[in-house]
Amino acid sequence: MEMFFYLVFGALGAVVAALELSKTNKDRINTSSAFNSFKNNYLLVYSLMMAGDWLQGPYVYYLYSTYGFGKGEIGQLFIAGFGSSMLFGTIVGSLADKQGRKRACVTYCLTYILSCITKHSPQYKILMIGRILGGIATSLLFSAFESWLVAEHNKRGFEQQWLSITFSKAIFLGNGLVAILSGLFGNLLVDSFSLGPVAPFDAAACFLAIGMVIILSSWTENYGDPSESKDLLTQFRGAAVAIASDEKIALLGAIQSLFEGSMYTFVFLWTPALSPNDEEIPHGFIFATFMLASMLGSSLASRLMARSSPRVESYMQIVFVVSSVSLLLPIVTSFLVAPSNVKSGGISFSGSLQLLGFCTFEACVGIFWPSIMKMRSQYIPEEARSTIMNFFRIPLNIFVCVVLYNVDAFPITVMFGMCSIFLLVASVLQRRLMVIADKPKTQEWAMKERDAEAEPLNL
Repeated sequence: MEMFFYLVFGALGAVVAALELSKTNKDRINTSSAFNSFKNNYLLVYSLMMAGDWLQGPYVYYLYSTYGFGKGEIGQLFIAGFGSSMLFGTIVGSLADKQGRKRACVTYCLTYILSCITKHSPQYKILMIGRILGGIATSLLFSAFESWLVAEHNKRGFEQQWLSITFSKAIFLGNGLVAILSGLFGNLLVDSFSLGPVAPFDAAACFLAIGMVIILSSWTENYGDPSESKDLLTQFRGAAVAIASDEKIALLGAIQSLFEGSMYTFVFLWTPALSPNDEEIPHGFIFATFMLASMLGSSLASRLMARSSPRVESYMQIVFVVSSVSLLLPIVTSFLVAPSNVKSGGISFSGSLQLLGFCTFEACVGIFWPSIMKMRSQYIPEEARSTIMNFFRIPLNIFVCVVLYNVDAFPITVMFGMCSIFLLVASVLQRRLMVIADKPKTQEWAMKERDAEAEPLNL
């Protein structure tokens, strides 16, 4: 492997270590022992949940290909996963507000374990069922756990600012360190121990089972609105009214969809961007480098959120602009750097420049996650937190399905340009959110909800 990859990884590792070791009292928030115990319990569970997710990611496509499925059939399986997350996941995830967030988290574990079990079958129909279950689980992962955390944090009377500590640590560990260790562990199971591509899915099921036991034994239940008189349709309508009538919630949903849509598109594009002529690149090592860059971002976010200034709504404008510029690099290098015609071989000069830009984008991703979590905790009403969060994922899943279906229809530079524009729009919307953030709500949530129930439903 080329020295360049080691240099980038080493430099990022040194910066992350320096950021963590150089934190002063200004960069830390004084908390209580009760909060630290609560936080550590959540971080343990969240890390196990993310380990169950990260272990599967690098081997899904590979497993399907070993079963003899072609690119088209595999693409259909992936589209089914995102479609399931959009349709069934929205319904199941929204039930968390009514049936209980702890119960939804346990459902996530069971659903994802069943999805892992289906990977043992080479039958297309069984694998399709597994993708549908995986889509439902993904919606629960990105809504139920955060909803439980925010409600439980407030129920126990902890200070609101302390939430930012849990958010930043969760991303630092779950989306950074755990992702790197999961990649290495999966590689150990498949390559070193030669256990086959299904082994990481079995390991993921074990981690999910351990996490489920901890949830069942140590978490208490909390709800959004457990009212027996409210059916799912009324719950959906109430959430839609909240989004439509509160500009802050609508802006937050648009910002999230634009950024995450660009992020998931980037996942499909970075490999062909770095190896357009089938250059030999260390995919696993590059993935670990990206996760290290994400850790750098979450470390920066923890420092920023520990201070009263700058506010999240302010610095996220800059983050979106930087991320937009970083994804323009493939377009810029295509014009300024002469393309290499050498087949195979090592990474090109253009690819090296793009890798640095992609690491910058991943650092922005590391800042984005805890920051968007903090803003959601501030602006989304508790009564329908899971429902609204799953509503936010509907345009995201539609966007990813469209991209997957048309991934070969457009040049890669066009796709990156589209993502860059989306991120620039997110920055503009973030500016608008900052402007109106201090304005009082025109209506209380309860009033909106009563209006939603009082108005007849026109079908």
